[in-house]
Amino acid sequence: ESLLAHVQRKERDRLWIRRVDADEHPRLLKKFAVDKVPSLVLVIDQRVVDRIDGRANMPQVEELLDEHLPETVAA
Repeated sequence: ESLLAHVQRKERDRLWIRRVDADEHPRLLKKFAVDKVPSLVLVIDQRVVDRIDGRANMPQVEELLDEHLPETVAA
């Protein structure tokens, strides 16, 4: 299972994950100032709030999410 698939399953109540093909969507890379692939960009209310440039591991992703997201999202 990929890291993103694992995060999607584990954090499904807190966020949506979208994988973007850099070659097919260069405008998104520019919009979110992505200079390095792979990158993980956390966007809240259409604004970049944090990022991990380069290959990430689960502890890095968990730290980023815990810093910026509430524990659960109200239904």
